[in-house]
Amino acid sequence: MTIVSAFLVPGSPLPQLRGDVPPWRRLASAMREAGQVLAGSKPDVVLVYSTQWMAVLDQLWINRAKSTGLHVDENWHEFGDLPFDISSDVELAEACVQGCRQGGVHAKGVDYDGFPIDTGTITAATLMGFGTPDLPVVIAANNLYHSPRQTEALGRIASRAADAAGKKVAVVGIGGLSYSMFREPIDPSADHIISEGDDRWNRRILQLIEAGAVDELRSAIPQYASEARVDMGFKHFFWILGALDGRFSSARIHEYSPLYGSGGTIVEFVI
Repeated sequence: MTIVSAFLVPGSPLPQLRGDVPPWRRLASAMREAGQVLAGSKPDVVLVYSTQWMAVLDQLWINRAKSTGLHVDENWHEFGDLPFDISSDVELAEACVQGCRQGGVHAKGVDYDGFPIDTGTITAATLMGFGTPDLPVVIAANNLYHSPRQTEALGRIASRAADAAGKKVAVVGIGGLSYSMFREPIDPSADHIISEGDDRWNRRILQLIEAGAVDELRSAIPQYASEARVDMGFKHFFWILGALDGRFSSARIHEYSPLYGSGGTIVEFVI
């Protein structure tokens, strides 16, 4: 089986940078726990899609063997820096570029020193323990003009490229749930989902994910994305769905907690 594990995780750096705050500490702990599950599934590579790496022209893929640097998050810079040292599977990334082109999607690889790896990818790789020489990644950009359906197709392209290469893969979609945040300073320890409506929507969607109710999710997500202002229309979920060929049996919710008013969750999919 090509796909050996799959996860949905938040892209906020708060769990990494401020693990002293109770709700963010719970998310950090759950991400580390999910990372242990990922490692235990023994993948050869991790397929990553983060809503925070945004592209507007081509579909971009990192095809640089090693990306290193020091990142400062544009929103939470006062909490500290994010160093990164991330290894990529160049051969598989280039196969994904070719797969896109064959499918009619303009795509190209990104390979230059100092490329700004996004916050979500850095945080997930750091807390979950992937992107190492022994467990490299293939990182796909979030093209802002791609719909959820097109993003699902990208996940399928990446999965099929891995299958053709004979590689076992873990899939990680990085992004949030409801995405409205407090615009004024709050006491982090008192953080909560910004509205009851957002919280109800998040919990409803998580219940459907737990049940593996893919058809109901496809029907509900457009309204969810609109009413709860979901991070990038929940495209990170569709990346996972595409890689899983449109189905999963159930899921385990490791954690659901607020991130300065928005919703964050760690989901482990049962394939």
